[in-house]
Amino acid sequence: MSVEVRSVSGGRDLKAFIDLPFRLHANHPLWVPPLKLERRLFLNRRLNAFFSHGEAEYFLARRDGRVVGRVSAQVNHAFNEYQKKNWGWFGFLEFEDDQEVLEALLGAAESWHRERGLQRMVGPASFSMNDESGVLIEGFELRPMILQPWNPPYYQQRMEQAAMAKAMDLLMWNLEVSDRDKVLPVIFELADKVQSEHGIRVRPMRRRQLRKDLDAFAEVYNSAWSKNWDFVPYSKKDLDGYAQELQLVFDKHWFMIAERIDTGEVVGMAMTIPDINQVLERMNGRILPLGWWHFLRKGRIIDRVRVGFLGVKPEYQHTGVAAKLYVEHFNAAAARPQDGGEMGWILETNTAMNRGMEAMGGRIVKRYRVYDRVL
Repeated sequence: MSVEVRSVSGGRDLKAFIDLPFRLHANHPLWVPPLKLERRLFLNRRLNAFFSHGEAEYFLARRDGRVVGRVSAQVNHAFNEYQKKNWGWFGFLEFEDDQEVLEALLGAAESWHRERGLQRMVGPASFSMNDESGVLIEGFELRPMILQPWNPPYYQQRMEQAAMAKAMDLLMWNLEVSDRDKVLPVIFELADKVQSEHGIRVRPMRRRQLRKDLDAFAEVYNSAWSKNWDFVPYSKKDLDGYAQELQLVFDKHWFMIAERIDTGEVVGMAMTIPDINQVLERMNGRILPLGWWHFLRKGRIIDRVRVGFLGVKPEYQHTGVAAKLYVEHFNAAAARPQDGGEMGWILETNTAMNRGMEAMGGRIVKRYRVYDRVL
């Protein structure tokens, strides 16, 4: 039977869209099932801030009535406006090991983009590069951390057989923050001088003022990341939604702001997130009957973190603020159950950050590939 691809229509289709990876990967010991309720909310066009500056369509592929694949097609108008580009994106990619299925899914997404006059199709990213991004091509033996996709090796093989070109690789670095001996001494020397020579201190973010601190985060992000290949500024609605999500995993030891003592100007920040995937794998996609119990015990379960953001405004990158933020991670590890994890993703072209990870004693443990196709 040939493959038929149609847009998601109604609650039954949406359920099938969410459920597909459970059928494809449930028997693999490293796949972490997402919380189904969270996925439903995330895909809701009224609730996800992405839809304040973007649009999307969801597609299901069926063969003989059975769901065999899924994909989204989306356009981020904020990205195109800032980058002066005319790109479309695809994401939420899941499919059986069947070249015809993938070709049909990509064809549906491509047609959607062509109808809107877009010139390039990039992905996967669900919905943006700050969500789950890329196809896993190295690190299959490791469990994915928060906001990391997991897929079997055939995804890469099928994508390349479909003539999808490499656009960018995203790197995840292993980072143990309990063994200071692996770190180059210059890191600690730079960190010691930040306050005395440059008048800059590092303080924790505050749960009660998290939304306000996220404005400071965005100030640094929009400055330090502005030249990145994938960059798009955070909007107010993006930050509103992000603040609600972060409340579930917030830990003041791992959320940091660097600021000038004299003026209070924010010059750098780091947001390191306890790996909630360690809890989700026990919840098996559901809050009931016992999923809630595992979530309430997350403080006893989580022993790893993901450094999601660590950045410094360009005009302060000579001051050693980044080194101070690195060292504060060692201090956090001494006070919390988490003693290591991963940092990234980091673009393969970001030489400065990748060298910094080497100086911290890190090593690349996962690689995700983003593909594109000229339309």
